[in-house]
Amino acid sequence: MFCKEDFRTDQKAFGHFWNHEIVDRPIVCVTSPKRGMSIPESNASYYNMLNCCLNGDYDSLLANYERRIDSIFFGGEALPYYEFAIGPDQFAAFMGGELETRPEMHTSWIKSFVKDFAEYTPRLDLSKGGYLEKVKKFYEYASFRAEGRYFIQMLDLHSNMDALSAARNPQELCFDLLDCPEQIERAMREVRNLYAPVYEAVFKAGRMDKYGSIGWAPTYCDGKFAVVQCDFACMISNELFRKFVLEAVREEAAYLDRCVYHYDGKEALRHLDDILAIEEIDCIQWVPGDGQPRTVEWMDILKKIQKAGKSVWIYDWTPDEIMCRFKELEPNKVLFSTHVSTQDEAERLLEYLRRNT
Repeated sequence: MFCKEDFRTDQKAFGHFWNHEIVDRPIVCVTSPKRGMSIPESNASYYNMLNCCLNGDYDSLLANYERRIDSIFFGGEALPYYEFAIGPDQFAAFMGGELETRPEMHTSWIKSFVKDFAEYTPRLDLSKGGYLEKVKKFYEYASFRAEGRYFIQMLDLHSNMDALSAARNPQELCFDLLDCPEQIERAMREVRNLYAPVYEAVFKAGRMDKYGSIGWAPTYCDGKFAVVQCDFACMISNELFRKFVLEAVREEAAYLDRCVYHYDGKEALRHLDDILAIEEIDCIQWVPGDGQPRTVEWMDILKKIQKAGKSVWIYDWTPDEIMCRFKELEPNKVLFSTHVSTQDEAERLLEYLRRNT
């Protein structure tokens, strides 16, 4: 990789990470400005990415990112990758939904388009003007432009029940689970069948079969990687989760070579034992949620995850917190990611962990 001369070393380090092996320190993805440089402002808002993708204006997105990576120090196992997404409802958009966003907003959303699951069967919109075909074209172009220099991330798919929630409306879907569960079971069977075709389309368009894959989680894999999740799970009971969602999550994790489960919100903790029992999940990102203490104050949860044989991805500790508290966790089952102000600070963090692991 042009921007990471020691990529082969990083590649081996991630191989050890997935196998719960440690070389000389925990995996750390730390970035900073290069010495004497400042990082240009990003133009990668959902608004820009969605509109550039739809209009075929790929160069403005990628040129901006290339200017940024020229000024970034990628320390430890940090790799350069372009984080492309058109919003958390993009999977539902692939099923025929219409995305909306605004320049001042930091997200996008979809107009609910399912009125009654009795009259709707999840299907992919494969038309030339559809979102999936537009996204594929972006990946095909971006993967050739980026070749050997940086990765294009695997999409943050928000599949399974999250896709049905976006298509229907979260509140209405909650009622449907109680009022017409047989219709939701059928819809879930159908939407689960769409995961592999969507993944394969993006995986091949982005030539990840040649270079490996990385998601918005900074974890690289030689084969198929993605972040798996079901944010809708925080709204339902254990019984409903096990009936409608659990097998879908297991299915996605089993399809992938490696995965991180994005565990969002303390309201979803009721499902933790069920998630930990899925053997195919490799790593968990615990996100306490808005207004909650940061993960450094949830050591009991982090230790429980590791005790169950999973790694943890910790994204919100400061360098001082990493240095002071990393020994409380199993070093072979943790990945830290952080951004610091200077390259010297990044190198000090890495050296400290080498000396003290």
